[in-house]
Amino acid sequence: MSEEAGNIQAPITEPVIAQVAAEVVSSAEISGETPADAESELSAKQYKRQVYRQQQEEKRTQLKHTRFEADDADNTAQLPKKRFYRQRAHSNPFSDHQLEYPLNPQAMDWSKLYPAYFNDNTKPEDLKKVTIADIGCGFGGLLTALSPLLPDNLILGMEIRVQVTNYVEDRIIALRQQHAKTGGYNNISVLRGNAMKFLPNFFERGQLEKIFFCFPDPHFKQRKHKARIVTTTLCSEYAYAVKPGGIVYTITDVLDLHEWMVKHLQAHPLFERLDKEWEDQDICVQTMREETEEGKKVARNKGSKYVACFRRLDNPPL
Repeated sequence: MSEEAGNIQAPITEPVIAQVAAEVVSSAEISGETPADAESELSAKQYKRQVYRQQQEEKRTQLKHTRFEADDADNTAQLPKKRFYRQRAHSNPFSDHQLEYPLNPQAMDWSKLYPAYFNDNTKPEDLKKVTIADIGCGFGGLLTALSPLLPDNLILGMEIRVQVTNYVEDRIIALRQQHAKTGGYNNISVLRGNAMKFLPNFFERGQLEKIFFCFPDPHFKQRKHKARIVTTTLCSEYAYAVKPGGIVYTITDVLDLHEWMVKHLQAHPLFERLDKEWEDQDICVQTMREETEEGKKVARNKGSKYVACFRRLDNPPL
């Protein structure tokens, strides 16, 4: 790890918050405002969140592309606090989010997301590729659970919401620091992206072995159904990205959405649904049921979880 990467500010503390708050009050007094005016302009909670985010952003900028060595292990590295990454539950996939994306999969530089697997001597033919994707990965529960289960796979989470993506990045950085001696969690990463628009820009034909859709936005209104993550058109894109024999995993707590996804995937000629016996024996099904944040929330509320998995069939002969 570089010397620059090692010079990271200490985690935010109450004295730090008090010091910055005092600076704001002082600035307000200079401008003629009273401390009360400054406090009313930015509440204590909002200000604490702002300071925390700023410190995490500085740390993220320095460490997100770092290749941690065994000597860099830090058992005291703190996991991010979710309450400082508040974000709306869903985001409009049709909006212009000014996202960055590669022109094609060959133009994607994966070394920035998985630095432990790349170095200056890595030959093009030896480049490791992402083989598992969690679309709409949320706060990263599935990513972190799959990492030790599938250590030989590079796993990518795609998330469209800014603060949620930042949270997952910070979570992965902290986990990599904590497990630097064993190299844990180097095989997972996250990027901000819109899979509904740009999936073929990231993945080659037949690159993925598994793709997950966990508790996606149900878009209840009929006029919003076109924004659902599974549609006739998108099923063809998923069939392009997933290799023959690969698996599409879906889970939701909304029965209508479950039936919708099953209908569209079953109607596609390149997917066949797997039976419940297969689901009960697959470790990834159990993991997405129990380890995702939404899955835990549904369990706490004693709700239902609807699972459907589909195998990618071989391409028909021309």
